[in-house]
Amino acid sequence: MIGVKIYLSGVVQGVGFRYFTRSVAKKFGVKGFVKNLSDGRVMAVVEGQKEQVEKFISEIRKGPRHAVVKRVEVEEYIPSGNYEDFVIAF
Repeated sequence: MIGVKIYLSGVVQGVGFRYFTRSVAKKFGVKGFVKNLSDGRVMAVVEGQKEQVEKFISEIRKGPRHAVVKRVEVEEYIPSGNYEDFVIAF
């Protein structure tokens, strides 16, 4: 199991990005959360098997239809195993 924090920049707020991210997380069976940041970015914290997390990252790089993802930063961390689902945080 691995854990990553993903920061996405560009046109990523107000375009359904968090809901898109949650559906991608459910598709690949990863756990964690996604939220908007005050600086205009979106942050996702994700834990799961390495292959599923990699597929998740690859998919959210594209974003939903009206998003324009300009930058993706990924930071690995030691997973806590505390997440039971993938949720949208506010």
